[in-house]
Amino acid sequence: MKHAVTFELKKKDARTKARRGCVHTPHGSFETPVFMPVGTQATVKAMKPEDVARLGSEGANIILSNTYHLYLRPGHELIKKAGGLHKFMNWKGAILTDSGGFQVFSLGKMRKITEEGVRFQSYIDGSYHMFTPEKSMEVQEALGSDIMMAFDECAAYPSERKYVEDSLELTTRWLKRCKEYHKNVEEQSLFGIMQGGCFKDLRKRSAEQIVELDLPGYAIGGLSVGEPKELMYEVLDDCVDYLPSDRPRYLMGVGSPDCLFEGVERGIDMFDCVLPTRVARHGLAFTSHGKVNIKNAKNAEDFGPLDPECDCYVCRNYSRAYLRSIFMNDEILSSMLLSEHNLHFLVSTMEKIRKAIDEDRFLEYKKEFYDKYGQF
Repeated sequence: MKHAVTFELKKKDARTKARRGCVHTPHGSFETPVFMPVGTQATVKAMKPEDVARLGSEGANIILSNTYHLYLRPGHELIKKAGGLHKFMNWKGAILTDSGGFQVFSLGKMRKITEEGVRFQSYIDGSYHMFTPEKSMEVQEALGSDIMMAFDECAAYPSERKYVEDSLELTTRWLKRCKEYHKNVEEQSLFGIMQGGCFKDLRKRSAEQIVELDLPGYAIGGLSVGEPKELMYEVLDDCVDYLPSDRPRYLMGVGSPDCLFEGVERGIDMFDCVLPTRVARHGLAFTSHGKVNIKNAKNAEDFGPLDPECDCYVCRNYSRAYLRSIFMNDEILSSMLLSEHNLHFLVSTMEKIRKAIDEDRFLEYKKEFYDKYGQF
């Protein structure tokens, strides 16, 4: 069977599980390891699509959008009428849509999980809706994303072993229903999601079940949901070993600089997170020498760039003093500029990670980065 999305493995690091690759999609290819900016509601917050496309020196060639939010507003049928999500939001690159599973999970008491699917209340108007694996596939096919994620249940941390075990079995059954519904395999690809909480044997069982379905890619879900980072890394140590080496591996919802390095070292190819744009709206910037809170008074008369080692549009054109001034005055431009800088920083860091893997110096680059960045 010919899949819409394929993975090309280019190089493996000799001392770690880090690796270089390339994912090919109907809307272009992107190099891995990669950080995907998040465009939840068909927009990367405070960013124009053309600005996202020119992040870093190679550009961001894939973004993530959210099935749950787009289903509620403006509706997947309207987006389909517009010609699909790419045309609707004027994005030329690849798009990955998550299934809505995590958003439904986060609703807490506003949802009820059954074998059929999840009944939930809209956060917009309180209306009731039913999401099933089939419905998630229907919505994602209407959106026209290159990569569709399977509808899964994400167990909270901490959860009892029995609940996590039942949850991963339900996720597998739902994945089989997703695959059965999905027919458009030459234009869109379905990725499965490994669950199992922080129980390594359950992670292995989940992986064995989803790999049997021979999908073009696999994600590791249910991490970064409240567990300590050290525990997440410990679980990750083994997760990738359970997944095929000729398919991309995606760690969902993770995007702080340290997590990117630790994930790459453990063999992860794809990452996404709302963190860079979310913290930007609160005046926080990532820089080569650690986080900068633009609100701090010491920035009021600092006419130098946010990060002297950064070549992004923001650092080339604006001072810390200006950025602080517009932030303190609640100017929209503050969110735009700080978001662009933060995304550029992460996209550029991933470019440098890829180069370091190519040059057999990933661990050296990691140490250099950590030594300069300081506390995470």
